[in-house]
Amino acid sequence: MNALSAQFLSDYAAHRAAEGRGYSGAALRALPYLKTGPFAEQWAVRAKSFDAFVQHVVRPMARIHVGPLKVLDLGAGNGWLCHRLAQLGHKAIALDIRDDDVDGLAAASEFSKGIPNLFECVRASFDDLPFEIARFDIAVFNASLHYARDLHLVLQEAARVIRRGGLLVILDSPFYDNEAGGAAMVTEKQAQSAAYFGMRANTLLAPNFIEFLTRDRLAAAAPNLAWSRKRVLYPLWYELRPLMARLRGKRAPSRFDLWMARVP
Repeated sequence: MNALSAQFLSDYAAHRAAEGRGYSGAALRALPYLKTGPFAEQWAVRAKSFDAFVQHVVRPMARIHVGPLKVLDLGAGNGWLCHRLAQLGHKAIALDIRDDDVDGLAAASEFSKGIPNLFECVRASFDDLPFEIARFDIAVFNASLHYARDLHLVLQEAARVIRRGGLLVILDSPFYDNEAGGAAMVTEKQAQSAAYFGMRANTLLAPNFIEFLTRDRLAAAAPNLAWSRKRVLYPLWYELRPLMARLRGKRAPSRFDLWMARVP
């Protein structure tokens, strides 16, 4: 396992807690349709991505599949996506390298109160998945693929555990039109790291994450997969970001959307 350091995992959980990203009770169960709190706007975006995932991936596949779909949630965090899929009658596994109780896998235990075995949680790394070949119908990177350090290896592993004809899906990772756009974001992030991360900055910036995606990056990392993008209609403020960035002389923002590839 290409494991992250214990210090990184500890500092990341502490940073997420300080931001107020730990949810419980009604707020946790509402995800991704959270209407209140400091991150309600972000969750409104993620809710649109999830709705597109259900509309364009889950429901069409379920119509031609016998029995519940088997879904691997990569970068599952607190397991909200698995919770939603279980409500739709499907079998999901929440996989994450983090098992803290802020918004890591330990936080997912709340979903199982009163409903044992709602979904399984597995602590593992993207680049060494502990599953046999062709186990899943869908593997979805859930706001997580930009945390890969070897994009080729991570996509190869994900495709390995999907059955032939199954789908590999990317949700809520930042995409740019070109390398220059993504590089500008990384430069800005590094310049602001001390203000944003404080004393944890050196630890949290230490892993060499890929940070962003482009269509060319996907094509180079997985040439055997034909990627397609389903454009998602996000809230108006999100859709206006490119225009506002140009008017203010700032770098171009990323987009999320729904990206998918069928495993041959």
